[in-house]
Amino acid sequence: MTKAPISMTVKYFASIREAVGVSSETITCPANTVGVLRDFLIAKGAPYAEVLARGKSVRSALNQVMCDESTELANGCEVAFFPPVTGG
Repeated sequence: MTKAPISMTVKYFASIREAVGVSSETITCPANTVGVLRDFLIAKGAPYAEVLARGKSVRSALNQVMCDESTELANGCEVAFFPPVTGG
């Protein structure tokens, strides 16, 4: 069953933001989880495909709360993608 498209704000941080060239964008897509959204963005091609590729370590947050890729999305939500943070 195909999910009806939902609209969301997607934010990008650090090296991911630098690669895609925007800090945020509004996207409408049939994604029902963070993982499906990531795959949707990868399918857009470069530069998304390179920075969000499977096998790359990418963290995500839904409405400013850390989440995993199985987290369900809702219309009007905010999803953020960012690389792991290291300190020192």
